[in-house]
This record gives sequence, C-alpha cells and structure tokens, in this order.
Amino acid sequence: MVDVVAQRFGWPDPVERFIIIALAVGFFATLVLAWYHGERGVQRVSGTELLILALLLAVGGGLLWRYAQAPRPIPISAAAMATAQVPSTRAVAAAMPIPAKSIAVLPFENLSADKNNAYFADGMQDLILTKLADIGDLKVISRTSTMKYASHPDDLKTIAQQLDVATILEGSVQKAGNQVLINVQLIDARSDNHLWAESYTRTLDNIFGVEGEVAQKVADALQARLTNTEQQNVAAIPTQNPAAYDWFFKAEYQANKAFDSQNAADFKLAEDDYRRAIVLDPGFALAYARLAYWQMVGHWFVAPLNDEALAKVKATIDHTLAIAPDLPDAHLALGYYYYWGYRRYADAAAQFERVLQLSPNNAQALGGLAFIDRRRGRWPQALATLQQALLISPRDAYLLGQYGWTLCIMRRYWEADRQLTRALAIEPGKTDNKDGLWRTRLIGLGDAPGARKAYDPLPGWRLDTPIAAGEIVALINPIVYPDVFERHFDAASSAWDSAPVDTDAGRLTRRSARVAIQVVAGRQAAIQPDCSQLKPLLDAALAKHPDVIGDLQQVAWVDVCLGRNADAIAAARRASEVMSLSRDAYFGAYALAGLAEVEAHAGAKDQALQLIDQLMAIPAGEVMSVTRLKLDPVWDPLRSDPRFQALLTKYSGVQSMAATSGALP
Repeated sequence: MVDVVAQRFGWPDPVERFIIIALAVGFFATLVLAWYHGERGVQRVSGTELLILALLLAVGGGLLWRYAQAPRPIPISAAAMATAQVPSTRAVAAAMPIPAKSIAVLPFENLSADKNNAYFADGMQDLILTKLADIGDLKVISRTSTMKYASHPDDLKTIAQQLDVATILEGSVQKAGNQVLINVQLIDARSDNHLWAESYTRTLDNIFGVEGEVAQKVADALQARLTNTEQQNVAAIPTQNPAAYDWFFKAEYQANKAFDSQNAADFKLAEDDYRRAIVLDPGFALAYARLAYWQMVGHWFVAPLNDEALAKVKATIDHTLAIAPDLPDAHLALGYYYYWGYRRYADAAAQFERVLQLSPNNAQALGGLAFIDRRRGRWPQALATLQQALLISPRDAYLLGQYGWTLCIMRRYWEADRQLTRALAIEPGKTDNKDGLWRTRLIGLGDAPGARKAYDPLPGWRLDTPIAAGEIVALINPIVYPDVFERHFDAASSAWDSAPVDTDAGRLTRRSARVAIQVVAGRQAAIQPDCSQLKPLLDAALAKHPDVIGDLQQVAWVDVCLGRNADAIAAARRASEVMSLSRDAYFGAYALAGLAEVEAHAGAKDQALQLIDQLMAIPAGEVMSVTRLKLDPVWDPLRSDPRFQALLTKYSGVQSMAATSGALP
C-alpha cells in the first residue's frame, strides 16, 4: 500500500523506506502497549514498559540509519539493457557526472528589423548544432530540447542543470538586405565565465561555412578531439548558392511548424521550399535529404503516400547518397523510409546505426532504433535506448512521451503516468502524449475521471485518422469511451451528436459507434433496423478497401448486432491478420484485442479467453489489464465464466508485481 501511495505522489525511495520502517516500529510499539495495558491490566506506564519501548526505538533507529540511505547509482550496462529493470531517466542522469565536453545550443536571437527573418536565425542555429552533433567527443543536446528556452536567459546554471551540460552556446543573427551579422559566445554555465566569443560580419555571398567555423572553435575551446572524418564533415559546406541557402532555411522553419501542427498543407509548404532550394542548386545534398525525411514524416503522421510517391522518395534518397554517401541526414531519411514506408525493421536499424557512426549525438536515430525495438517486441531494449536518447534530448516532449507510452505497454502504469505528465508539462498541447496518459489512466488504472482530465482540453474527434484502429475504444472514440467504461451508455451515444461529421464515411462511423455502444450495453435487439440498413453500406465501403482495419471493425460490430456471429469473427480476425503481432508488436495488440472483444460478444468464449490470456502474458498494457478486465463492460459476456475469473486471479498478482518492481508481466 505504501508503495502504491509513494508511486502516486512521486516520493523518492529513501522517504518510502523511512515510512515503511517507521510503520513497522510503530506496529511493534502498539503491540507492547496493547499487551501491557490490556492483558496485564496496567493503567500507567511502568519502567519495564519504557525499557521495552526504548529498545524498539533503538532497533528502529539503527534500521533507519542502515536502510534509509540513498542507494548508490548503478550505471547502465549491457546486462541491464537486456532486462526489464531499467532505471528511470532521472536516475540515469543522477548516476553520471556532467561531462565537461557537453554543450547546449540555445535558440539564436533574431535581431533583424524584419521579424520575418526569424527563420534565418533559426536555420543558422540549427546548422551549427548539426555540425557539433557530428563530433563524437562532445555531448550535444538536441534542438528539440533547447528550442523552448529564451535566447539569452538569466539563469544559465539552472538551464544547464535541466539539460545536464557544462556549457551553453548563445547567439544572435542580424540580417539586413545582403548583410549578415552573427554573434556567438560560449559560456561555462557553472561559473558564468565566457570561454570564447566571436562576431562574424558577412554578406549572403560569403556566409558559407560560418557554421563549420563556429563548430570548430567551440570544439577547440572544449578541447574536443576530432577524427579526420569529423574534421571533414565540420568543414563541409552544404551549398554555395545564397538563394538556395535562404530557401533551405525557410523550408526547415516551415517543416518544424508542420510537425507541430500535423497539418498536411503545412508539410506541402515545406516541401515546396525544399524544391526551390534544389532547383537553385541541384547538388544541394542536405536539401534533398531533408526533403525526403519530412516527406516520410508526413506519410507516417498525417497523410499516407501511395506506392508511386514512396518510390519517388526513395529515388530522392538514392540521388542524395550518390552525391554525399556519408551524409547522416541521407541515412536518417533512408532509415525512416524503410521503417515508416515498409516496416523493413532490419534495413531501417542498419541505417540508424550508420547515422550514429557519422553523427553520435543524433537523437532521431536513437529514437528510430527504440521504436523499431518496440515493433519487434523488444521492450526492455526499447526503454534503454529511449533513455540513451533522452540523455541528449532531456526536454524532448515527444521522446519523453514515447518513454511513458512504453512503460504503459509494459504495465508500469504509475511510472508511465509520471513520465507522460512530465512530457505534457514541457509541451501541454501534444495530443499523442495525452493519448498515452488517457490509456494509462483508463485502461491501466481504471480511472475514468483521471482519463478525462488527460484530455483537458478535449482534442478533436480525429474521425479521419482513428487512433489505434482495431479495438472497440477506437471505434467508439476515446472522447466518449470513459462514459462507456462507467456504463453511462446513453451519454456516450448522445455525445456523438456533437461530432463534426460532414462526410459519408464520418456518418457511417458515427452510426457504427452507436451500434457498438448499444451492443456492449446489451440492447442490440432495439437497434436491429439500423443495423440492417447499415450492413450493405459498410459492405460496399469494405469492398473498395478490403484491408482497412477500421472498416473491418465496423462491419464486425454490425454483424454482431445482426447475430451474424461467424461473419463478425471473420471480419475481426482479418483485421488482426492485416496488422499482426508478428508484423508489429506495438499496433498488433490493438487488432488482437479487438478480435477478443468481438469473440466475447459473438459467443466464441473459448477463443476470447485464449486471446485475453495471450495478451495478458505479453507487454500489451495499453489494451489489456486486470483493471480493465474487471471494470470495462465490453467483457460482461465473460464475467460469469469461472475461467475468466481464474484469469483475473492468475494475473492480478503478476500485474501488481510489475507495477511496484518494474518487472515485465
């Protein structure tokens, strides 16, 4: 009990141990008092009693002194990476002293009279940061972790502690017409001393190479050793065309905005700017590489590309590698092409490893390796790699959120709640992290009010991109599923009145969601007419796209409503085959849980129980937990089955152990 409370409030281990031992000492003291004043009938405190209590306090004090000491930090080893007992990111940081050769590059201040030149200052900072990241002897914090800070903050020491670095690079850029003034200064954050500073007055025609000069001067000031390859990479000039340079900076600025907005139109604007840079300099390898990378980002997160478009992306990457075979950004783009385009995990991992050989501080490559480990079901390795990425990107809300998601999947729900809450404190509006916190609280902890707070304010309904399609939560929609969880079925159905449905597909989704709600409520007899009308419409949609998981799921629940149980199970099983566990251990769990849900309502109890057992035996905590099995009405058809109760008993102790110790279920 103390452990659960300690996890909820984030108490450190020494405090938790202190309370446990104090309670133990108090328990024995209470026994003495009860015995002496009850059994012995003594009404006053005697000398004998005081002696016993003094001995108990002495023993308790000795135990507190011995065991309340903070444990010595244990560095991450290869053995630790191979197990599920992965320490927290804070523990890892505390276990390692801040290296002297560590640096964070803060956003450069735009001093131009034209504030629209912010893209230029941002681009110059990013290029310098990229050059520094290629130096293996330095620890360089990623752009994602520094972008939220001011250009010239007052308390550098606090920022350095937050980022776990010894030095800070500040800068400013002033652009007026063809003239550019760049000021940079390297500061020892511990002493606030300036280690190096310089100003560069250039025209756009001869600005090329400034980022390499700055990176080299910083490396010299920090006494970093560069290999011959690193020296060449730092000195390399991406383009000598000033207009191409300018369009490239605009493209990078726009691409980062697009990632924040997750808007297809914003991605298209960035793509157009990259192409303008390439037209001006057909040999601009970095522009090709970044274009391909951002096209894959848009494909994965916003609007999937067809096979023809993906082939064009591959051609762009091949052309880039022909121009610059050792360009880290080109290998990064190729890695995500293999991963996001075709789930070719081994090929993708090889490219990410190559990126890290060329650019040891590349958090995107480390993140890619971690995400591939998750898809392959290598959960402890994924956690360890995410921790490694967070050491160079500690304020990265996306990486921190994915760390929390992974903990949720491993059923370490209290830890997941803390990490996802931290991620949302860094970037409050990040919907993906809200999704993770929602699942942690509702699916993992059975906390419907807490899940609603995770979506404060509510995100959009996202009807065109169902979240983890395959299970009933995705169909009914996370916005209203807490009402279903609490058995407020009418409220859940009525909530769909406010959904922004303005397409035929959206209208079908709304009607199918309401069918699923009524089936779970046990009211399918009352909605037979609507199910009969829906069936041919859904079959027609499925005929056009037979492997769309969301469409298969809608057909399955309408078939359950109509009593077509064999057809319902066949549709749900097809969804689980389209996204199988062997293909994707992360998303495959959703479709498999969806199959178990349909089977439970279609009379296939044996198969449903087998799938529940299978999902509870593996890391699939975002869809299956003991708490959800106990509370979610979707499992009501199984509730009276003794085998279902046996599964609850079987996994209750295992999940409690995983929650407190961090072990895999």
